[in-house]
Amino acid sequence: WSADFKGQFRTLDGRYCYPLTITDNFSRYLLACQGLPSTATHLAKPVFVRVFREFGLPERIRTDNGVPFATSTALGRLSALSAWWVRLGILPEPIEPGKPQQNGRHERMHRTLKAETTRPPAATQRAQQRKFNTFRDEFNALRPHEAIALETPASIHVPSPRPYPEKLPPLQYPAHFETRYVSFNGGMRWRTNWVSVSRVMQGEYIGLEEVDTGTWDVYYGRLRVGRFFEQVLRIEDRFGRLFREVPKDR
Repeated sequence: WSADFKGQFRTLDGRYCYPLTITDNFSRYLLACQGLPSTATHLAKPVFVRVFREFGLPERIRTDNGVPFATSTALGRLSALSAWWVRLGILPEPIEPGKPQQNGRHERMHRTLKAETTRPPAATQRAQQRKFNTFRDEFNALRPHEAIALETPASIHVPSPRPYPEKLPPLQYPAHFETRYVSFNGGMRWRTNWVSVSRVMQGEYIGLEEVDTGTWDVYYGRLRVGRFFEQVLRIEDRFGRLFREVPKDR
């Protein structure tokens, strides 16, 4: 899947609207187009819950590096939202910064959405949502797409066989992994030392797999988030940055 916020705009009553869109990349099916008052995690998460319940869980979700999908200063760029996806067995797939073409299918849909639903905008948030709903219905059921052999998204879309679990499963790791608890100051204990991890993972266990003497790959669930070097007691995240998060209280 892909997810993004189309650029914000004001409805005619002066209120900002941030459309959250979610698509299935294979079928082009528009799973959700929900106008929200901001990009806050607590507003976006219920939209994903609703979509997961209706359509099942994808293997991956591709996004940009903006809020609430990613955090540039956190290990593995994980945000509270994408860390929750990992708990569900979904791999976040952030594109490279400044390269929206890596999510080109979704961007093309956004251009059509903008032209047909925001120019002009509706009078109120509720009226704007009705425009989004109409667009979604037409986009899925009535419009053939050249990229899918002139089929409509609804004609080829198949829900995921992976159901949404109402209770989060625990993170599990292979038997040969070392596991460490991430405390509420965002760190872990290694021997007698404290090592910074990330506050996004606080209260959870991470897994470490030794790949060389004193060098460990660091996993959060299925996702490899970085590499730990015992000699310097530092974790380098999977995007190549030496990462250290200063704790509030050790």
